[in-house]
Amino acid sequence: MKKVILTLLVSALVAVSCSDDKKETIKEENTKQEAQEKADYQVFGEKFDEKGALNAAQMLAQYKTMKPGDTVSVKFTSKINAGCKKKGCWMRLDLGENQESFVRFKDYGFFIPLNADGKEVIVNGKAFVTEITVEELKHFAKDEGKSEAEIAKITKPEYTYAYESEGVLMK
Repeated sequence: MKKVILTLLVSALVAVSCSDDKKETIKEENTKQEAQEKADYQVFGEKFDEKGALNAAQMLAQYKTMKPGDTVSVKFTSKINAGCKKKGCWMRLDLGENQESFVRFKDYGFFIPLNADGKEVIVNGKAFVTEITVEELKHFAKDEGKSEAEIAKITKPEYTYAYESEGVLMK
């Protein structure tokens, strides 16, 4: 009788330990896969989880519902149309329909590469609608490398879809 109970006990322990090993292996594989997915991105600023990010069209629809003074915490994915060529301190993200979001970085705390135009990014931060003064528009045009003639054509302020990013993931 003791042998039967001992055999059952040993069998149960082996079954439990094997299932735990299997769970650990699956957990390790999932962790490796997540690390590989994260490795596909360069991180600028604060790290964040890209899950739940809106696409550019969804972000444009969100902006269209906003008015000056509104602020929305959101993350979205897009392509960089242009960026600051002096420091990498801002970028313009494509929203579709010939619209862009002007992105600055929280507390001037990080920068993107100067050659980042055309790269896919995911940004995490706050979206808002704001007015940009003529002086600021001229400054940004100069940073972007526009000619003096193009800069001279800037004569009135613009309302813009703005964004303050706490972090950027770049493919």
